[in-house]
Amino acid sequence: MINRKVPLRKCTGCREMKSKKELIRIVRSEDGVFSLDFTGKMQGRGAYVCPNLDCLEKAHKSKGLERSFKCAVPKEVYDRLRAELESNADK
Repeated sequence: MINRKVPLRKCTGCREMKSKKELIRIVRSEDGVFSLDFTGKMQGRGAYVCPNLDCLEKAHKSKGLERSFKCAVPKEVYDRLRAELESNADK
């Protein structure tokens, strides 16, 4: 039996290393459009956040996404991510 290596990524909020599948990826495409990537396969620069509101708030306060993307992240991206997390928490 082959043991496969589990890809780890760092959450921009809590700064903990976690499995890639546990995190939500935020992608910035070449033309500067931000989007949420639940599949983990979209093209573009990516940053990861835990799927809870506490980590999102920490990432917003500490400017973790701005540091990852090396540019300003619009408030709409945080609002959209917050709405997605709240809708997923209901399920």
